[in-house]
Amino acid sequence: MSKQEWAPGLEVQGIDPPLSLGDFRLIAFDMDSTLVTSECVDEIADVVGKKAEVAAITEAAMQGVITDYKESLRQRVALLKGVRLEQLEAVYNDRVRLTEGAERLVAACKQAGLKTILVSGGFTFFTDRIKARLGLDFSRANLLEVQDGALTGRLLDQSWGDICDGEEKRKAVLDLASLMGISPTQVIAVGDGANDIPLMQAVGLSVAFHAKPRVRSVAKVAINQGGLDRLLEVTRPAS
Repeated sequence: MSKQEWAPGLEVQGIDPPLSLGDFRLIAFDMDSTLVTSECVDEIADVVGKKAEVAAITEAAMQGVITDYKESLRQRVALLKGVRLEQLEAVYNDRVRLTEGAERLVAACKQAGLKTILVSGGFTFFTDRIKARLGLDFSRANLLEVQDGALTGRLLDQSWGDICDGEEKRKAVLDLASLMGISPTQVIAVGDGANDIPLMQAVGLSVAFHAKPRVRSVAKVAINQGGLDRLLEVTRPAS
């Protein structure tokens, strides 16, 4: 597929805009550096003076240099041992900001009748709050183990498995699509990192947001400038 610039900072490939939002039934969002402007794990690490160390692992994982996402996450979480819940609350309140255009895009998708799911390699502490704030329908993320009000440096297994990596993101969204009785072609996926690629390759419309080169290369829409609501420039409202 060859990319073409649809508008300044907005590339498309393999599609013929404008697409109708009404042709889709589900939109899946990544959280860190997509729905929110920061990488939450890096911000937690900053609280305990380990941001550089954790951020280096995060960047390598998002670029796809570290191919074992689960191991990279375990390494980062281990460095967070001892962080207290009140410190996590402060990170959310002081450092986690919704990305420009996030609320407008979510509202437009809801207006068009789409269901919404947040699938993140981050943590439920943050995804639960973002889900509630944006009124999203579903979410899947990783659960930090807490003892005596502090992180243990470990993750807890959940009913669906151990860690939400790229493959789990793909599986969670496709399982939900199946339960909804819709085709993967009726799903939109929005993300920025290498762990979003398996999902992007499985759905009808893939959107790379200020993304790494590998992610832009596989996405049908690449938003390289501006906010998330720029997706609405290549879609039209449901009729």
